[in-house]
Amino acid sequence: MARLNWFLKELLKFRKNDYFSFFIKVLIVMLQKELIQLRAPEPNDVDFLYDLENNQQLWHLSNTRMPFSRLDLEQFVFQAEKDTFVAGQARFMIDNIGGGERKTIGTIDLFSVEAKHRRAGIGISIIEEERGKGFASVALDIVIDYSFSVLNLHQLFCNIEEDNVKSLQLFESKGFLRAGKKVDWNMKDGDWVDEYLLQLLKKHK
Repeated sequence: MARLNWFLKELLKFRKNDYFSFFIKVLIVMLQKELIQLRAPEPNDVDFLYDLENNQQLWHLSNTRMPFSRLDLEQFVFQAEKDTFVAGQARFMIDNIGGGERKTIGTIDLFSVEAKHRRAGIGISIIEEERGKGFASVALDIVIDYSFSVLNLHQLFCNIEEDNVKSLQLFESKGFLRAGKKVDWNMKDGDWVDEYLLQLLKKHK
């Protein structure tokens, strides 16, 4: 995300060295697979993020109680810490680059990134009209590879509500295993919902 893009821009200062140019190309390729490319948030993503973050159907998952302003999101984009381990998080925009044009279709995040324990949480959100097309699966593949190859993490984890069957199936198809159930964990539409904790260890990939 912003951290990787910043790193690439810094490396570009050394373009006279063929090694650095090659290394840049390798990193860029790592964030692309099939029709999906991941990139850092840019200022022109604010409107997209504004709609995504203010989707009240998702608020119960993040304990959000108040809507985000565009200023909040602009500051997030401009002031984001460049080092994933310092920030403890990283956000990638998910772009569909097929058909000769680029369309942003969602975000994928690493959160609670722990350098000492070499672990991070992972979460993904795809806009409704682009779901069911396999894009989330490809984006997950990219970030899983990035997490284990570039960040050298030992494991990834995610939290998925019991009734979110499609997400459970998606993450389990990538090798995530259910480590436990958190009973009555989230309040959703006036009812308590159980939530699963799933883990993926690097050695199991």
